[in-house]
Amino acid sequence: MKFNRIFNFAVLVAMLLCVACGEKASKCGDCCAAQPEVLTDYSAVALDPAPMEDGKYVCQRPAAEDRLFTSKAIEAEIEKVKEMLSNERLAWMFSNCFPNTLDTTVHYRKLNGQDDTFVYTGDIHAMWLRDSGAQVWPYVQFANDDPELKAMLAGVIRRQLMSINIDPYANAFNDGAKGGEWMSDMTDMKPELHERKYEIDSLCYPIRLAYYYWLVTGDASIFDEQWVLAIENVLKTFKEQQRKDGNGPYKFMRRTERQFDTLSNNGLGSPVNPVGLIVSSFRPSDDATVLQFLIPSNFFAVSVLNKAAEILTKVNKNSALAKECTTLADEVAAALEKYAVYNHPEFGEIYAFEVDGFGNYYCMDDANVPSLLAMKYLNPEVIDDEIYANTRRFVWSESNPYFFRGEKGEGIGGPHIGYDMAWPMSLMMKAFTSDCEKEIKWCIEQLMRTDAGTGFMHESFHVDNPKNFTRAWFAWQNTLFGELIVKQINEGRLEMLNSIELK
Repeated sequence: MKFNRIFNFAVLVAMLLCVACGEKASKCGDCCAAQPEVLTDYSAVALDPAPMEDGKYVCQRPAAEDRLFTSKAIEAEIEKVKEMLSNERLAWMFSNCFPNTLDTTVHYRKLNGQDDTFVYTGDIHAMWLRDSGAQVWPYVQFANDDPELKAMLAGVIRRQLMSINIDPYANAFNDGAKGGEWMSDMTDMKPELHERKYEIDSLCYPIRLAYYYWLVTGDASIFDEQWVLAIENVLKTFKEQQRKDGNGPYKFMRRTERQFDTLSNNGLGSPVNPVGLIVSSFRPSDDATVLQFLIPSNFFAVSVLNKAAEILTKVNKNSALAKECTTLADEVAAALEKYAVYNHPEFGEIYAFEVDGFGNYYCMDDANVPSLLAMKYLNPEVIDDEIYANTRRFVWSESNPYFFRGEKGEGIGGPHIGYDMAWPMSLMMKAFTSDCEKEIKWCIEQLMRTDAGTGFMHESFHVDNPKNFTRAWFAWQNTLFGELIVKQINEGRLEMLNSIELK
């Protein structure tokens, strides 16, 4: 496997834009033909009626005076894209979804004279480190065009770093020391915490966001003492969760009827062999891992540790801490090379979803990001392209126990919601990790067919009845849909978008 470090931003962006074909705006002749996946024909599935007045789609955004945050740059981008899209329904969905994080979840203010932004996940009024980092990510590219947007983004990063320093084992935080519904969990709860499910990706997303913000804006002011302390806490936590010197300080149990909401073995989870990988007690879905070395999250850790090292070297001039980051990244990468790959009887060498270091492998994928499917989206520089291609075929097949296909749609789900509930996020990740126009168009069509006429993305939908969906207000998925459409336009696929004609 290849674990080459790529820090150059231009190279990274190029890899993100040219995943499969290596061409910016490929019409996908050869690349699609080479893909063994068969795209299911859902052309007979009708769109659910959407709210209309006088033959026009009704905007589903809050009234201008009720929006929590407005960015001139984002509003300009929305208008530009709407003018470019001849598909009125797609334009309507984009205009509803792309600003949803800003409209409904962003709480910007000053704290001790510095930018501070608390971001709801949507209908849950708490800030997840993962969700918030992903929710505002698509706006970073516009930061230089809007000083207020730039300040808001800096505030998100500062709030995330502060949260890590409150408790690096927590995944979600309150806006202040308010306590909440999970204070009875059997773990070291603090009133600032909404939930304390330890997930590797909770510590990765803030670093990813900070790195991208720095590359785009050149603003290094966020890399102050709080940043250095946060990296020290991340390193300490990751090393503790390599479990080389015992089980570490973290335990978690909850009184619940949901198996995946608590950990076995008196709150420690299933045993692992300390081979250099990092334990993630919970998945990005907030479900407990079965085998605690979560492979997509370990790859994510390798990627962000190297990014942190670059910042520490160039900005902080802290070569010692940077070396700690790269040393740990190299150790985890070597362990991934040895333990992450499973030789599947049908698909060949694939990445397992979870392993335990004892030689046990759990082959599946969950829709939540980081996932196996999303590794090419999050961190293309740390994965093997051939193994990933095999893995991608595996996860979008019935060999993946959490891949669901029905009369009205298909996609990857997970135990968080259960059987036959596909996540739009998986369709988006399938599109993000492809350069095949046919496949990307198919994914966008499915997203349009499964919105239940709401003009928004949902957490999940039933593959036989998209009107049966979960979470009407889930800002991460909404903003991600907007990111996907902007990406297609930036890569020269406007004609493809405008060719979508759904019955």
